[in-house]
Amino acid sequence: MLRFLRPWPRSALSCTWSLLRLPRRGLFTMKLQSSEFQALFTDGLKSLTELFHRENHELRIAGGAVRDLLAGVKPQDVDFATTATPEQMKEMFQAAGVRMIHNKGEQHGTVTARLHEENFEITTLRIDVATDGRHAEVEFTTDWQKDAERRDLTINSMFLGFDGTLFDYFNGYEDLKNKKVRFVGQAKQRIQEDYLRILRYFRFYGRVVEKPGDHDPGTLEAIAENAQGLAGISGERIWVELKKILTGNHVNHLMHLSYRLGVAPYIGLPANANLEEFDKVTKNVEGLAPKPMTVLASLFKGQDDVTKLDLRLKISKEEKNLGLFIVKNRRDLVSAADSSDPLKPYQDFVIDCREPDAKARVCELLKYQGEPSLLEEMQGWSIPPFPVSGHDLRKAGIVSGKEIGALLQQLRNQWKKSGYQMEKDELLSYIQKPGS
Repeated sequence: MLRFLRPWPRSALSCTWSLLRLPRRGLFTMKLQSSEFQALFTDGLKSLTELFHRENHELRIAGGAVRDLLAGVKPQDVDFATTATPEQMKEMFQAAGVRMIHNKGEQHGTVTARLHEENFEITTLRIDVATDGRHAEVEFTTDWQKDAERRDLTINSMFLGFDGTLFDYFNGYEDLKNKKVRFVGQAKQRIQEDYLRILRYFRFYGRVVEKPGDHDPGTLEAIAENAQGLAGISGERIWVELKKILTGNHVNHLMHLSYRLGVAPYIGLPANANLEEFDKVTKNVEGLAPKPMTVLASLFKGQDDVTKLDLRLKISKEEKNLGLFIVKNRRDLVSAADSSDPLKPYQDFVIDCREPDAKARVCELLKYQGEPSLLEEMQGWSIPPFPVSGHDLRKAGIVSGKEIGALLQQLRNQWKKSGYQMEKDELLSYIQKPGS
């Protein structure tokens, strides 16, 4: 696994349920009883639910947190949905003396409240009245199914009440149980509402589905027909999803699929990608928890590809530098297989580089090259300090800055040959003092 998230086991979905089937509009509900669900009930959440109940506003857990709870996983982030409008929430919180954290979410119906040192992000139920493939003009509603209808995937369209009742309008639970990733309604319509959903489909496919290649043909057709829509999506949003794809399951299959369906050119990936190298590296890094750029760099034939990716996706300086480093050194910096110390070329590079993140970059290169034993050694290696300084040479009578620099490099090379064992006095003994 590429630090891959494991598909959820079927046993994780075998929680204790009370099953209820309600006739209203195909709604399927059941009641969840699990330790992960009960663990959510902090003092802050209890106060929040009591406040909404007292004011007769419905409040439920929404989206990804429901999906995780059904899989037996305690969610890291919990989003909430409500029938209350933002104005009603603000009035309610102000009257109760609850602090609100003001951000830009309110125009989309989101209010963030802080109770008992916890932040709670609560969004009013919405309908998308107009979309352009990137943004949506929304209208508030009190209809839970209408809100579920506008969400991307069935497994993300469920709600959970605080008594454990699951509200599932589009068979999301069945899809999760059967390890299927499907769009809510028509795939083409959902994608055209927000083209980023193509990448979200890939991401959740790598998280949920057990085997590569288990796609609905209609979904793949909709992706291929609308791939060019990704050209209008910001690089920052694309990079968030792409990083999760690169560290999920089935990454090799999904990246090949992105090329086959015509997605790759619109998300900054090179047209002439080195797919053979990519195939090799995705095997090399299995179980080594690589960074996203470590995997992605295998597609690049040269450093120009990294620069072009940065122009499209606005990656961080650290990510760009890692990509440039791997592309430059993946052939030249290799283990000395015929040496008694195959790690030494990598250690020498770190010593010579003298940059704070040099060791971390070399560790990523070792993952890329499929060297788990050397990686473990490198991770446990403490970089030894070079024992000689320019001050030591000046005390020895060397005054020329140019000469000091040259001597330091000579002594450093001698120190490296000794396996970083030589101490200051021994190294200084190699100096030919002026006048002697």
